[in-house]
Amino acid sequence: MSRKLVSLVLVGLLLNIVGAIPAYAGSKEETWARFAEKVKEGIGRLGTGPEARVEVKLRDGKKLKGYISEAGENSFVIVEAKSGAASTVPYPQVKQVRGNNLSKGAKIAITVGIVVGLLFLLTVVIGRT
Repeated sequence: MSRKLVSLVLVGLLLNIVGAIPAYAGSKEETWARFAEKVKEGIGRLGTGPEARVEVKLRDGKKLKGYISEAGENSFVIVEAKSGAASTVPYPQVKQVRGNNLSKGAKIAITVGIVVGLLFLLTVVIGRT
Protein backbone atom coordinates (compact mmCIF):
# COMPACT_ATOMS: atom_id res chain seq x y z
CA MET A 1 0.00 0.00 0.00
CA SER A 2 2.71 2.48 0.95
CA ARG A 3 4.70 1.70 -2.23
CA LYS A 4 1.66 2.55 -4.35
CA LEU A 5 1.20 5.80 -2.48
CA VAL A 6 4.85 6.77 -2.83
CA SER A 7 4.86 5.92 -6.54
CA LEU A 8 1.67 7.93 -7.12
CA VAL A 9 3.17 10.93 -5.32
CA LEU A 10 6.37 10.65 -7.41
CA VAL A 11 4.38 10.42 -10.65
CA GLY A 12 2.36 13.48 -9.61
CA LEU A 13 5.53 15.45 -8.83
CA LEU A 14 7.11 14.47 -12.16
CA LEU A 15 4.00 15.54 -14.05
CA ASN A 16 3.99 18.82 -12.17
CA ILE A 17 7.63 19.49 -13.07
CA VAL A 18 7.12 18.59 -16.73
CA GLY A 19 4.02 20.78 -17.02
CA ALA A 20 5.61 23.83 -15.39
CA ILE A 21 6.12 26.84 -17.64
CA PRO A 22 8.87 29.26 -16.68
CA ALA A 23 7.75 32.83 -16.07
CA TYR A 24 10.13 35.58 -17.06
CA ALA A 25 9.94 38.84 -15.21
CA GLY A 26 10.09 41.92 -17.38
CA SER A 27 11.15 45.37 -16.41
CA LYS A 28 8.60 48.01 -15.50
CA GLU A 29 9.27 49.85 -18.78
CA GLU A 30 8.62 46.70 -20.82
CA THR A 31 5.39 46.09 -18.95
CA TRP A 32 4.27 49.68 -19.52
CA ALA A 33 5.20 49.46 -23.21
CA ARG A 34 3.08 46.31 -23.64
CA PHE A 35 0.19 47.98 -21.82
CA ALA A 36 0.57 51.09 -24.02
CA GLU A 37 0.26 48.86 -27.10
CA LYS A 38 -2.92 47.32 -25.67
CA VAL A 39 -4.31 50.80 -24.98
CA LYS A 40 -3.47 51.84 -28.55
CA GLU A 41 -5.31 48.79 -29.93
CA GLY A 42 -8.31 49.46 -27.71
CA ILE A 43 -8.49 53.11 -28.75
CA GLY A 44 -8.26 52.00 -32.38
CA ARG A 45 -11.22 49.64 -31.87
CA LEU A 46 -13.32 52.35 -30.23
CA GLY A 47 -12.74 54.72 -33.12
CA THR A 48 -13.14 58.49 -33.08
CA GLY A 49 -16.02 60.91 -32.85
CA PRO A 50 -18.70 61.81 -30.31
CA GLU A 51 -19.90 58.20 -30.08
CA ALA A 52 -16.41 57.00 -28.99
CA ARG A 53 -16.87 57.90 -25.32
CA VAL A 54 -14.16 56.99 -22.81
CA GLU A 55 -13.07 57.49 -19.23
CA VAL A 56 -9.28 57.59 -18.84
CA LYS A 57 -7.17 57.45 -15.69
CA LEU A 58 -3.62 58.69 -16.12
CA ARG A 59 -0.51 57.59 -14.22
CA ASP A 60 -0.28 61.01 -12.53
CA GLY A 61 -3.78 60.57 -11.03
CA LYS A 62 -5.77 62.76 -13.43
CA LYS A 63 -9.08 61.52 -14.79
CA LEU A 64 -10.45 62.53 -18.17
CA LYS A 65 -13.96 61.87 -19.42
CA GLY A 66 -15.17 62.64 -22.91
CA TYR A 67 -14.80 61.35 -26.44
CA ILE A 68 -11.84 60.55 -28.67
CA SER A 69 -11.49 63.12 -31.42
CA GLU A 70 -8.16 61.88 -32.86
CA ALA A 71 -6.02 58.78 -32.50
CA GLY A 72 -2.42 58.97 -33.67
CA GLU A 73 0.67 56.78 -33.61
CA ASN A 74 1.96 57.97 -30.21
CA SER A 75 -1.04 59.69 -28.61
CA PHE A 76 -4.75 60.37 -28.82
CA VAL A 77 -6.91 63.43 -28.15
CA ILE A 78 -9.81 63.45 -25.70
CA VAL A 79 -12.40 66.22 -25.85
CA GLU A 80 -13.92 66.61 -22.40
CA ALA A 81 -17.70 66.34 -22.31
CA LYS A 82 -18.39 69.25 -19.96
CA SER A 83 -15.85 71.90 -20.92
CA GLY A 84 -15.10 70.95 -24.53
CA ALA A 85 -11.37 71.23 -23.79
CA ALA A 86 -9.11 68.97 -25.85
CA SER A 87 -6.31 67.06 -24.12
CA THR A 88 -3.55 65.16 -25.91
CA VAL A 89 -2.73 61.95 -24.06
CA PRO A 90 0.39 59.87 -24.84
CA TYR A 91 -0.37 56.12 -24.73
CA PRO A 92 2.33 55.35 -22.10
CA GLN A 93 0.74 57.83 -19.65
CA VAL A 94 -2.55 55.89 -19.54
CA LYS A 95 -3.21 53.78 -16.46
CA GLN A 96 -6.78 52.67 -17.26
CA VAL A 97 -9.27 53.19 -20.11
CA ARG A 98 -12.95 52.40 -20.00
CA GLY A 99 -15.00 52.72 -23.18
CA ASN A 100 -18.72 53.41 -22.98
CA ASN A 101 -19.83 52.41 -26.44
CA LEU A 102 -21.07 49.03 -27.63
CA SER A 103 -19.61 46.92 -30.40
CA LYS A 104 -21.57 46.10 -33.55
CA GLY A 105 -22.15 42.55 -32.34
CA ALA A 106 -23.60 43.76 -29.05
CA LYS A 107 -25.90 46.20 -30.83
CA ILE A 108 -27.12 43.46 -33.18
CA ALA A 109 -27.70 41.07 -30.25
CA ILE A 110 -29.71 43.71 -28.36
CA THR A 111 -31.81 44.46 -31.45
CA VAL A 112 -32.51 40.76 -32.08
CA GLY A 113 -33.45 40.32 -28.40
CA ILE A 114 -35.91 43.21 -28.57
CA VAL A 115 -37.50 41.88 -31.78
CA VAL A 116 -37.84 38.37 -30.32
CA GLY A 117 -39.35 39.81 -27.13
CA LEU A 118 -41.88 41.85 -29.09
CA LEU A 119 -42.84 38.84 -31.21
CA PHE A 120 -43.30 36.77 -28.07
CA LEU A 121 -45.51 39.46 -26.51
CA LEU A 122 -47.56 39.70 -29.71
CA THR A 123 -48.12 35.94 -29.82
CA VAL A 124 -49.20 35.94 -26.14
CA VAL A 125 -51.61 38.85 -26.68
CA ILE A 126 -53.03 37.36 -29.90
CA GLY A 127 -53.34 33.93 -28.23
CA ARG A 128 -55.53 35.40 -25.47
CA THR A 129 -58.00 37.03 -27.84
